[in-house]
Amino acid sequence: MVSQLVTLSRSYLTLPMESTERWDYLIALDEELLKGGVILPEWCSFIVQQTDIAFVNGAHLASILTAVSAIETYLRAEHSTSGKERLVELIDRLPVASRLRNDLHSLRKYRNSWVHVDDPLNDYRIIENPAIYENELERMAMHSAKLLREVIYNAAWI
Repeated sequence: MVSQLVTLSRSYLTLPMESTERWDYLIALDEELLKGGVILPEWCSFIVQQTDIAFVNGAHLASILTAVSAIETYLRAEHSTSGKERLVELIDRLPVASRLRNDLHSLRKYRNSWVHVDDPLNDYRIIENPAIYENELERMAMHSAKLLREVIYNAAWI
C-alpha cells in the first residue's frame, strides 16, 4: 500500500507548489508521522509554527532555517545534558535510526552552507539562474518539514 505521504511527495515533484498544496503536504506529514501524542516545550512549538508559516508562504530558506532551529530546540530540551552541546553533538547522541541521523546531518550542513557563505561576493551563479536555487530550496524546505516532524514525533505516546 502506497502511503498518502508518498503519493503527495510524488505529486509535488513538479514544483513550485501553491500555498494550499503546501498546507496539504504538512497535514499529510502529520497524519503519516504522528502516531499518538507529543508534548513539546513552548519554545519548540512556537518555532515549529513559524517554520510552517514560512513553508506555506513560500519562504523556503526561512523555512529551512527555522526547521533546523526547531530541531535544535527540541533536541536541547529532550537530550541535552549541559545545555552547551552543539547541534552536531545533539544529533550524534540522538537515539534514532542511522538514516534519520544522517539526514539531519545533511540538513544541518545544507543550512550551514546558506548561513556561513564562504564567498558572498562570488554570486554570479545565483544572479544568472536564480530558479535553480529556488527549486532546490523548495525541495529542501519540503525535506526539512518532514525531518522536523520525524524528530519531534519520534517519542510519541499513545
